[in-house]
Amino acid sequence: MTVPYDTDQLYMNQAIELAKLGRFTTTPNPNVGCIIVKDNQIIGKGYHQKAGQPHAEVYALQMAGANAAGATAYVTLEPCSHFGRTPPCANALIKSGIKRVVIAMQDPNPNVAGNGIKRLQDAGIAVTVGVLADQAEAINQGFLKRMRTGLPFVQLKLATSLDGKIAMASGESKWITSNKAREDVQQFRAQASCILSTRKTVQTDNASLTVRYHQLPDDIQKIYPIEKIRQPIRVIIDGQHQLTGDESIFQQLGETWVVRKQNLSIAMPNTSLIVEPSANQYIDLKILLENLAQKQINSVWVEAGAHLAGALIEQNLVDELIIYYAPKLLGHNAKDMCILPNLQKLSLAPQFQFESVAAVGEDMRVILKRKSSAI
Repeated sequence: MTVPYDTDQLYMNQAIELAKLGRFTTTPNPNVGCIIVKDNQIIGKGYHQKAGQPHAEVYALQMAGANAAGATAYVTLEPCSHFGRTPPCANALIKSGIKRVVIAMQDPNPNVAGNGIKRLQDAGIAVTVGVLADQAEAINQGFLKRMRTGLPFVQLKLATSLDGKIAMASGESKWITSNKAREDVQQFRAQASCILSTRKTVQTDNASLTVRYHQLPDDIQKIYPIEKIRQPIRVIIDGQHQLTGDESIFQQLGETWVVRKQNLSIAMPNTSLIVEPSANQYIDLKILLENLAQKQINSVWVEAGAHLAGALIEQNLVDELIIYYAPKLLGHNAKDMCILPNLQKLSLAPQFQFESVAAVGEDMRVILKRKSSAI
């Protein structure tokens, strides 16, 4: 008997919503949800919560128990087929007696990459792949890009006036946007693997670059107690070796990675050193991002000044722009939101496409994707 495609979509959509519950906790693993259905009833469900803990399929099978035999499993990402920190999920599905598995998308992880699907099929389980694949891709942009390209997914946050200024000529910038906009940033920070900034931003703004739990939306706080919210790793570019260790960022919870050109010892708490040799005064940003991906960083949230913002855009390293526009004008002498090289032709201008526009308090949040971005 063929199950209607609309029914598959219905249950897969629920599995995707489950997977989203892991978005603050699963890195470096992907977000995965699983629903087990028998006789049109959900008998098991689960989502992956944290690396090293059971995967979504295991939680769902535990809930279903012996009733899983003869049922259909809906999984947002191909079940793993290898031994990592946990046993293969494909084996657990086979052992349970599941008769059909519906998978949103194949896992590009070289350790999986179709092997999980093949193992299920070899065991006589019917497998359907590609149900709501686009939606499944959207919840794992960082993991998928890292697996496919060896680079993390880069989001650049900018808070600007209507005329594209991030500070007065004097440097005054607190605050261009509203409290609501700054609170909105917290949920983006909380989902990122790391926050990338510069020594200048850290020292000039006295930045802490942490997730402020009390500023997260109430619906998030209801689901996640404070101990469940992970502090992203703070990655600070210090090409001229000017950080002293007295900055407030080093007094915060969580790790800090300092990026320097030389292997100079650092005496800063909870801090590691990343050495990126460079022939000039600037750190090679692509090499840095490759290095971060090798350290299992899925996504990078960038909060910095105009120079780093412009360099990342110029080098086509930004996948997504998140711009908060305040309803005010600062004038032509104020500081631009990014510094790009002089472009001789319009065709050379970096191009983005609008993804969403939303009111956040008295400000507007605009999310754009790079046109050439492929994850």
